[in-house]
Amino acid sequence: MRFVVFGAGAVGGVIGGRLAQHGNNVVLIGRPDQCSAVTQRGLTIESPDSTSTISVKIVESPKDVQWTSGDVVFLTMKTQDTLAALQDLAAVAPPDLPIVCVQNAVENERLAQRWFQRVYGICVMCPTEFLVSGVVRAWSSPVTGILDIGRYPSGKDEVTHSIASILRTSAFHSEPREDIMRWKYGKLLMNLGNAAEALCGPSARSSPITAMARQEGIDCFRAAGIDYVGDDEEKERRGNLLQVGSIAGQRRSGGSSWQSLQRRTGTIEADYLNGEIVLLGKLHGVRTPANALLQRLAREAARAGRPPGSMTIEDVASRLQEFQL
Repeated sequence: MRFVVFGAGAVGGVIGGRLAQHGNNVVLIGRPDQCSAVTQRGLTIESPDSTSTISVKIVESPKDVQWTSGDVVFLTMKTQDTLAALQDLAAVAPPDLPIVCVQNAVENERLAQRWFQRVYGICVMCPTEFLVSGVVRAWSSPVTGILDIGRYPSGKDEVTHSIASILRTSAFHSEPREDIMRWKYGKLLMNLGNAAEALCGPSARSSPITAMARQEGIDCFRAAGIDYVGDDEEKERRGNLLQVGSIAGQRRSGGSSWQSLQRRTGTIEADYLNGEIVLLGKLHGVRTPANALLQRLAREAARAGRPPGSMTIEDVASRLQEFQL
C-alpha cells in the first residue's frame, strides 16, 4: 500500500511524515513553496520529545504521480480547497482509487463520492501546526494523534482495517468504525469554536458566543435527525492519549483556523464548519445567529489578511444583534 497524501500542510505533513518514518511508501502533494522546501531540505517534524528531518517524495500535482493499483489517497487540505483538488485528482487517477478524507467538516466525503467509488472518512484528533515551509509540528507525544476510520457513509472493509493497522504502527491510535460520520459530526461541534479562537484568541473557545454556536449545532442536528458522538463518548475515546507538550519552549498557539489567519492564506474553513450549521438551520427551520456571525467575521478577517486575535469577544458579541433579526 502506497499513501499519496494530498495536502502537505499541518495534518498532511505530520501524518505523511510519520508514515514515512515508520517505513511506509509515501508521496506528498503540496503547494510550490512546501514542495521546494521539502525537496531541498527534507521534511522536518518537530514534537515535544524529538526533532527529525526525513527524506520523502513530494510533488506539486496529482498529474506528477505515477498511479498504481495499490495506492490510497489521504485528502488533508482544508475543505474550501477540496473541490478543486478532487477535480485535479479525477482527471488522472482511477475511479476505484480509495479516497480517505482526513479532514474536519462533513462535506468532503460527499464531494469525493461524485468522482470516486470508494470513499472513507477519518475523524481527526491530531494537534498539528504548519507555519514555516518545510517544517511541521506534532504537538502530542508519544501518541501523535487519534485517527479512527470508516467507510462513507457507513461500514468497514479490508481497507479500513489495513489503514488502521498501519496507523497504529506509525505513532497514531486508530480504530475502524462502522459509524465514522457520527464521530465526524461530533468533531464538527468541537470545531464550531475555531473561528472564535482565530478571531479573538484561545480563551474565546469557552466564551458565551462559542457556547451559543454549539447549542445551535445541537439544535440543528436534532431537527435534521443527525446522530453524533457526545462529550462523554468523545472524552472516553480520547482518554489520556493526547499529551500536548511544548516545542522549543513554546506552547501551541492555536488550531487550524488560527493558523490560516496567521499564515495570511486569504481563506478559512469557517464556511464549512459554522457554515454547515447555518445551512442545516436554513433547511430545517432553526435559527443560527451565532454561527452565521462567526462565519461572516472569520471570512472577512481572512480576506482582509487580518492576523489572529484582531478582535475581542466583546467586539464579536456586539455584532450578534445583526444576525438575530
